[in-house]
Amino acid sequence: MWRPAEDRVEGASHSSTALPVGLYEKALPAEWPWERRLAAAAEAGYDFVELCIDESDERLARLDWPAARAAELSRAIAESGVPLLSMCLSAHRKYSLGSSSPQVRERAQAIMRRAIALAIRLGVRIVQVAGYDVFYEPSDAGSAARYLDALRQAAEWAAQAGVMLALENVDVPLTESLSRCMALVRQVNSLWFQAYPDMANVAAAGYDPVAELAHCAGHIVAIHVKDSLPRTIRRVPFGAGIVPFAPVFRTLAGQGYRGPLVVEMWADTPGVSDPLQAAREARRFVAGLVEQTYS
Repeated sequence: MWRPAEDRVEGASHSSTALPVGLYEKALPAEWPWERRLAAAAEAGYDFVELCIDESDERLARLDWPAARAAELSRAIAESGVPLLSMCLSAHRKYSLGSSSPQVRERAQAIMRRAIALAIRLGVRIVQVAGYDVFYEPSDAGSAARYLDALRQAAEWAAQAGVMLALENVDVPLTESLSRCMALVRQVNSLWFQAYPDMANVAAAGYDPVAELAHCAGHIVAIHVKDSLPRTIRRVPFGAGIVPFAPVFRTLAGQGYRGPLVVEMWADTPGVSDPLQAAREARRFVAGLVEQTYS
């Protein structure tokens, strides 16, 4: 059962200001069964795991799980005590909500509806919406308008389900900055559609993460924590990139942010021979940042 976050790693603070810290599913090997994955996350000190629904057939198939299969995962969650608090819904990079193809848009909307339904089944509270109007086709005013219309519809579905949607800034012009993401959040104008900043994506796009955070104060429901390099947003080890972690966390604390943090990392990162140990070290890294800025 989920509880307010406690730092479960050696030397970490147990103050009431500790934030819940989750682990991105892909940080652990894909071939591990859910029982082992959830147990490993707990062992490494995490409070929850972020489920991923990407554009691969294997993960998209989760949207059509029969009730019995979803119940199996629910039992694993109950037995481990580690919930799936959030979902990274990145399948819309391929099946784009703003596509010029009616068939692609129909598939994209079906993915959104089924993701919200799966969130209800599994107890997921936050569905992260990737900010791709389109990715594999040209972006223009039409794709942006279609994307906005689809987000408004998705917010209605989310409101009816009681599931929070949150927009992530990604590597396309429409949403590469938090200020641009917040323009969409304000146009959707729903309590059930908010912001899910990724500071590494902000920095990789050439923006100042601290300055960008000011645009979404009061609208942040979760934060992705990872490092990056210019135009490189994946598989950069913590401390090897350009993200100014200490100022970012001071800014979050100053804004009164008390929501989830999700460590985003990949088991197949070059040089990583032990993904569980890498996840454990990342948890300690984040624990140090929280203790320094929230204590």
